Amino acid sequence: MPKLIRLYITHCAIGFAISAAFVSMLLWFNIANLWHLVSHSPSGILAVLVLWVSNGIVFAGVQFAIAVMRLKDDDTGPRGGKRQPVATLEPAMVRAQAPARSGDRFQKRQ
Repeated sequence: MPKLIRLYITHCAIGFAISAAFVSMLLWFNIANLWHLVSHSPSGILAVLVLWVSNGIVFAGVQFAIAVMRLKDDDTGPRGGKRQPVATLEPAMVRAQAPARSGDRFQKRQ
């Protein structure tokens, strides 16, 4: 199996495990009276399953994003650029002259 696929599956499983712990804590601490709603409803198991899967998608995505961002390059070459001088942007005086056209208002007087 390619390394990237193995990385994805591993971190998605970790994300779903974190989601299971999160939903368990939501039910254990009875946040928003959730344990009572789930235990006294005929579709309570389905509600817990939907809550776990939806949170699992979010936590798996975050877990995989963190794993990808923590990947590092193995650059062993020299660092710091080529040490070439940087051109400075200083204005230069350039004389531009154009011949005067006949009928031009701003002709040069002689």
